[in-house]
Amino acid sequence: MRVAAVSLRTVHHERTAATTRFQSVLELLADGGFDVHVLCARWWPDERDVVAEAGITYHGVVPDRDAGRSFLWRLPVALRRLGPDVVHAAAHRPKQVTAAGWGTTLSRIPLVAEWPGSDGHGDPADYRKAARRADAVVTPSRLVRTWARERGADGDDVTVIPDPIDLDRIRSVDPASETDVVYSRRLDEGANLESVLLALAELRDRDWTATVVGDGPHREMYEEMVSDLRIEDRVTFVGPADRDERIAIYRAGHVFAQTAEYCLFPTELAWALSCGCVGVVEYHVDSSGHELVEGRERGFRTTSETELTDAIVSAGDLERRDFDDGFAEFDRREVREQYRGLYDRLREECGLIG
Repeated sequence: MRVAAVSLRTVHHERTAATTRFQSVLELLADGGFDVHVLCARWWPDERDVVAEAGITYHGVVPDRDAGRSFLWRLPVALRRLGPDVVHAAAHRPKQVTAAGWGTTLSRIPLVAEWPGSDGHGDPADYRKAARRADAVVTPSRLVRTWARERGADGDDVTVIPDPIDLDRIRSVDPASETDVVYSRRLDEGANLESVLLALAELRDRDWTATVVGDGPHREMYEEMVSDLRIEDRVTFVGPADRDERIAIYRAGHVFAQTAEYCLFPTELAWALSCGCVGVVEYHVDSSGHELVEGRERGFRTTSETELTDAIVSAGDLERRDFDDGFAEFDRREVREQYRGLYDRLREECGLIG
């Protein structure tokens, strides 16, 4: 199946939550045999109109990444020339969803909008137009689904498809040295690592160790906080780590703490839970972290510092595991099939198959 992906800017231009999510979808599809073509601004240095990388073909619709208006004008013609089976547009720039719609109407090709939840470039009216124009809207979590509906998306047209994990890869990585509590995220203004550190400080009289994965502008502040709380001998900051290094740490961990104030989809939590960690999530109105632990025996949802401390203690009483097969729905193969099923359903509705 040929998929035309629409995004003026890609991860090659800027790495944001929205472009990273969209790129992960494209790579997932390409790995599954989809013929993926990205219509974007040229990001490569030479004058070629088309380049290929990692099984994905990129078409430079415009030479300048800032030529947004020119991109919108040229997009419908570029889509007609490409002749895709489905168009998948990144909605963090909502006008490109509407412009893509101009190129799909006459051909009756289905249009899917990947709703970002962040990094938006457009006013509410633009998002409402994009939501109405798309045949289906995809969001990474129920939280973002709510935001999409608030922007005008029809609830029946919104499908939640999570970020994927790789269960086979988890099985292939050996656990690192044991640790009791793991926290993993970029250490910026939304990290809220202090909630975890304060909770652990309340447990000084217990035997525990903690590992913090990630780097960022607030790392030094958190390292100073650990020293002030007199728990520096128990907390290890490992800095940035690649995926296999994170898997090894998660498989060796007992409890994974998710306390970030803003989270579109708790990707690291999903990996950690699949690695056998018990999930402890602090609820925040702009975070979807709680969605992965609700109704799960090895999951705790907290709303206060006291509850967070108590949950870490209770989680520590559960057995250690280094793998949990209860998260197969998040595996790459399953997530890819959700996209395939959505495309097939929309194409059937358009009379293209059946």
